[in-house]
Amino acid sequence: MAFTPRRLMRGASGAGGSRARSLRFNSADSAYLNRTPASAGNRRTWTWSGWVKRSALSGGNYPQLMSADGGTYGSKIGFFDGDYFWVDVGQGSTYTRLTSTAVYRDVSAWYHIVVAQDTTQATETNRVKVYINGSQITISGTWPTQNFDGSINNNSAQNIGRESTATYYSDVYMTEVYMVDGQALTPSSFGETNADTGVWQPKAYTGTYGTNGFYLNFSDNSNTTATTLGRDYSGNGNNWTPNNFSVSSGVGNDSVVDVPTSFGTDTGVGGNVRGNYCTWNPLSNSGGALVNGNLQFNGTSSPFTRGNSTIAVSSGKWYFEANLTTASSSTTVGIGQGFITDKYPGQDALSYAQTLEQGSKINNNVQPAYGVALTSGDIFMCAFDLDNNKIFFGRNGTWFDSSNPVTGTSPAYTLTAGTYCPIARPYSTGGVIHSNFGQRPFAYTAPSGFKALCTTNLPTPTIGATTATQSGKFFNTVLYNGTNQTAQNITGVGFQPDFTWIKWRVNTYYHNLFDVLRGVNNVLSTNVAVAEGIRSGTLTSFNSDGFSLGNDSTYSGVNVDATSYVAWNWKAGGTGVNNTSGQISSTVSANPTAGFSIVTFTADGTTKTVGHGLGVKPSLIIVKVRNGSGSWITMTDIITGSMQYGVLNSTAAFANIGYSAPTSTVFQYNDNNGNTQVAYCFASIEGYSKIGTYTGNGNTNRNFVYLGFTPALILVKRTSSSGTNWRIVNPRRVYLSPNTSDTEYASYPGPFLQTANGFEISAGDDVNENGGTFIYAAFASSPFKYALAQ
Repeated sequence: MAFTPRRLMRGASGAGGSRARSLRFNSADSAYLNRTPASAGNRRTWTWSGWVKRSALSGGNYPQLMSADGGTYGSKIGFFDGDYFWVDVGQGSTYTRLTSTAVYRDVSAWYHIVVAQDTTQATETNRVKVYINGSQITISGTWPTQNFDGSINNNSAQNIGRESTATYYSDVYMTEVYMVDGQALTPSSFGETNADTGVWQPKAYTGTYGTNGFYLNFSDNSNTTATTLGRDYSGNGNNWTPNNFSVSSGVGNDSVVDVPTSFGTDTGVGGNVRGNYCTWNPLSNSGGALVNGNLQFNGTSSPFTRGNSTIAVSSGKWYFEANLTTASSSTTVGIGQGFITDKYPGQDALSYAQTLEQGSKINNNVQPAYGVALTSGDIFMCAFDLDNNKIFFGRNGTWFDSSNPVTGTSPAYTLTAGTYCPIARPYSTGGVIHSNFGQRPFAYTAPSGFKALCTTNLPTPTIGATTATQSGKFFNTVLYNGTNQTAQNITGVGFQPDFTWIKWRVNTYYHNLFDVLRGVNNVLSTNVAVAEGIRSGTLTSFNSDGFSLGNDSTYSGVNVDATSYVAWNWKAGGTGVNNTSGQISSTVSANPTAGFSIVTFTADGTTKTVGHGLGVKPSLIIVKVRNGSGSWITMTDIITGSMQYGVLNSTAAFANIGYSAPTSTVFQYNDNNGNTQVAYCFASIEGYSKIGTYTGNGNTNRNFVYLGFTPALILVKRTSSSGTNWRIVNPRRVYLSPNTSDTEYASYPGPFLQTANGFEISAGDDVNENGGTFIYAAFASSPFKYALAQ
């Protein structure tokens, strides 16, 4: 079967107010909605559905999406300490608790959550079901007894955004909140798969609601009453009373256009385009306090260094504002590359910022006077043009130094080309900024042509926007069971693969790699340095939707036992063609769209160039001798700028190799013995693949790597020292080691936590050792423009 990560695609429509606004819940304000039904509905069977964007993570505050008073024990659904999802079914002196295996820490995008309860079911595991992003998740614990009446839908106090005891309040955005009284439904009642991108998206519910059912979309923000902000659009009139929300203009406005659907044209005024908006990212923050939906940034008593945002861009023209709510002494706001948190804005060469209270700009730790000092209540303006690599700073509607972002005149800085995100540091205790990336009206209209930082405004990616270009058409993971050496066809890949990497998940047998150029039955193994083996009956053919396996009697490890295997599949260019771009002729199967090629060639004992067929410079090249013993030489120039190599079949550190950097047509290689070789070449493709580096921090703070897509697979290795394994991690939060034959290791929450826009590193040692340099290669399940929280 194909392994498809849970994903969301935001649709193109938003008519009738549906999904036009979300409501921001801020725990510091004790914000919530409440309602006490006049009579009880069905307390055994019901469905709750809602779209949720998290802001603050649990940290012991148990944020609830809905709760109901039941006396000693009530019922609640939401997030548990540690960011697990939980469901408590309680009433009076009885309650049961079910908790997810996985954790949900993604703050960069929207989750679709459905909880369906039906305690009339004879099978206990059918009495409560939880679905996230269209798929049922695993929950465990104590199940409610058959026909148990919980407190949800009772004629007792019902709450959205807080626990029934009023002890804990939530930090989330919510929209499209449904309660269906009397039915246990599936996500298909509230969402559907987008035909173009293959990702989950909202749809309108068309069924009945029952006695206490309701539908809240928070589209009427004319007031904060039960008939406006808390209005029930189901037709039942089951309105909810808002408590401690504001719809007044300015930083306190809790009604925003940050929603899980994309539509609208950006006119520069802010608060008009619908989509997933940029906020500050608690996963990439060295210590500042984030509140108010991650738009308010507070300084702390021990001055921290830097916080990064959730959206980064490499082209286009962008605008955001920061209200200096409380001035301190060195509040710094700007943009930067790299998502680092150990240097304050402007300290490094690739960040550019303004120190607001001092009236100075800063880059590479050089801080000349610029503009005027801001005081409390002033609005800092930042416009950055990545098509022309310029940035502009201003205050209260006036750009500093008579600059003009529209004409490009007198920028604060000329930028080094790259991928940038907004960055900030409110300095020390008391420094507070409220940021606006366009999810509410701007204080000052953006310069003409400059846009809000919203996924709707991101450029359409080459891969991921249409049925024919979905990420799964270029890379896909398939899980299958062996048939004890009986031939079988494996389907569900979604394309005819040209490179397939298979590993037995539960047995310590070799990795097995096959490709279209070397031919089926020709096996290489990353965990050993041996020559290519020809084993008939292993992988016998590449097919239109997968591959066939034979009945190899040599115990190859690809179809032996009735237990699980994993196969990673890449699409190259099919049948190879002759390439004469290099000093050595090569045979190449290249897919320039996906940045991947397979190359075979024969070395001649000297350093020569070899054509790779990509048309762009590859960032990672893995070479293996075929007809003799030899290590898997893994080459890159992204670590130091010069060519270095590691060994895929060992734990060795990377070292200089002495070759010139690859070009858009060739790479250098030398095998003193003149052997036949195979090379796998990878280039970064925005929104689909990325080869990069990060620095470990020993897990003293969260370590976050921005990719611009949801990763489906991550290959990682520490380059700066020996003794650490290579790791392959997938969205099920399990990993294998290419340099060993070890079985799959499952870890929850796991070494990496995938997000809609990258991954968080939550473990130390092999993947996050303090001060270590790590290289990674990641491949997407969906570009961030369309992705849902993971």
